[in-house]
Amino acid sequence: MNYYENVVIFDDTLSEENLRAAIEKVKGVMQEAGGQILKAEEWGMRKLAYELNKHKKGFYVFYSLKAPSDAVRKLEEFYKIYDVVIKYMVVKLSGKQARALEASLQAAAAAAAAAPAPEQKV
Repeated sequence: MNYYENVVIFDDTLSEENLRAAIEKVKGVMQEAGGQILKAEEWGMRKLAYELNKHKKGFYVFYSLKAPSDAVRKLEEFYKIYDVVIKYMVVKLSGKQARALEASLQAAAAAAAAAPAPEQKV
């Protein structure tokens, strides 16, 4: 399996509930296709550099993926027909970049495991 980075710009007119549903739908499509989402970051609402399909703003979401090429192809086909996606870009990571991503994910997991659990008040 290969490593990919994916940035998706969603329609700025979506309600919070519909936006959450769209983000989850993208995750579901990737998992159904046999891929794995390693990290998902919501970058929030941003102004676009230029107008796209009469949109001046969009909600950005960044995904780090581990998937076979067929899964990425299915994801791109899904983006083309899903109306709430304004623009998307999928980039395959090189070997060095993939190793760096894997190392950063392992470091984050180790840090989370080593962190003391928050004290609960009784």
